[in-house]
Amino acid sequence: MVVYILLLILEVFNYIVLLYFISLNSVYLITSLFAYSAHRKYVKRLKALNINELISSAGAPPITLIAPAYNEEATCVESIKSLLTLNYPDYEIIVVNDGSSDRTLAVLTESFELVLTPRAPTANLLTNRVGAIYNSKRYSNLWVIDKENGGKADALNTGINYCTTPLFCGMDADSLLEREALTRIVRPFLEDNKTIAVGGIIRIANGCVIRSGEVVKVGLPKNLIARFQVLEYLRAFLAGRMGWDALDATLIISGAFGIFRRSIVVDVNGYSTDTVGEDMELIVKLHRHCLDNNIPYKITYIPDPVAWTECPESLKTLGRQRDRWQRGLMETLKKHKIMLFNRKYGKIGMIAYPYFYFLEMLGPAIEMPGYFVFALTVIIGSASGIYIIAFFMAAFIFGVTLSVAAVGLEELTFRRYPRFSDLMKLFWLAVLENFGYRQFLTYWRAHGFISAMRKEKGWGKMERKGFGGIVQQ
Repeated sequence: MVVYILLLILEVFNYIVLLYFISLNSVYLITSLFAYSAHRKYVKRLKALNINELISSAGAPPITLIAPAYNEEATCVESIKSLLTLNYPDYEIIVVNDGSSDRTLAVLTESFELVLTPRAPTANLLTNRVGAIYNSKRYSNLWVIDKENGGKADALNTGINYCTTPLFCGMDADSLLEREALTRIVRPFLEDNKTIAVGGIIRIANGCVIRSGEVVKVGLPKNLIARFQVLEYLRAFLAGRMGWDALDATLIISGAFGIFRRSIVVDVNGYSTDTVGEDMELIVKLHRHCLDNNIPYKITYIPDPVAWTECPESLKTLGRQRDRWQRGLMETLKKHKIMLFNRKYGKIGMIAYPYFYFLEMLGPAIEMPGYFVFALTVIIGSASGIYIIAFFMAAFIFGVTLSVAAVGLEELTFRRYPRFSDLMKLFWLAVLENFGYRQFLTYWRAHGFISAMRKEKGWGKMERKGFGGIVQQ
């Protein structure tokens, strides 16, 4: 009797896991289809649109780039060089040195001739103490704020406190923006005054040739872990983010590159410092604030403004990153759980929030043990042939198809990887990632799930090689 009950429990759990994979990949398929249609329309529209003329006629709103920096001595100079060459008529750069323990401030001071300069705050978001403010003698639009360590959200809020422009761009100090990135990402604000936030695409800089802070040649990384992330980012942004935007249900704008209307961010008290997922939490908070107060608004994503970033090349560092992402997701969704299946919040409450809650947040708790239970039932001979085929199709073949589709979408639209050999490698990676890499990520997401349940805090150490390893002078 006991054996029968255990076998029944295994069988029921197996079908729950199968339902999970079918549901998850079906959502991926739907967003991919919406993304494909949206990309075609977007690319067609870009061909007929002169963005520089739009900027000239509508006027370019001033923008402040806020780049938090913590122990970024390896990458901060190249990143800031890229920001100083942006093709945009009116912008400032505020680098917030968040109590770095390395030579970040010294490197910035030497490279950009920083001098102490007074600057008055324009908002009073609560932050850790500011020690000193510097301005560059070489570049009048470059400012550096040195403050006590408080985390990324606290650093961003510090930048917002000293921001004097109607729009600000939240980003990472180790990101490289393309020359036209601001010109492109500001367009939704010019076309629709209800726009309060816009996200751009993040691409992997590993394997690229960089000169003076600019990516001059795109290539795939030599490191296999980094190559998998290239594919992962293509799928997440070109298929995922674009698909959710087409559904008017954008719930995430990457903290590495997003632009916001400063006034409404101040209204919601800026970034939350009690989560490691401050980027997603801000977007959810903005949705909730606007819908609670009947404020007309639009939060969107567009696929052509590009920020390049260095990705982890070791499993250990990647694992820490994904643990943190999962914790941030759980902290955000638990904090705003009133939105779950709440009609008051429209598509966000009825579609996007439930997807992230049940399939992304709770997913690792189903998927990780699901692999083991499936293997166990196969070994003991209790799984039927039909179930084995269905599981393999839902967990692996479906995933391969979606990854291949993401590569195809990249090829049909922006073609940032022009070499045929790179394209073939991406297609091969689309197959290979489902047999090991995905399971590794699931393990670390499950680890993050447990970490969040234990209420663990902190980012963990992120090791960076720096752009120096991929710079060609």
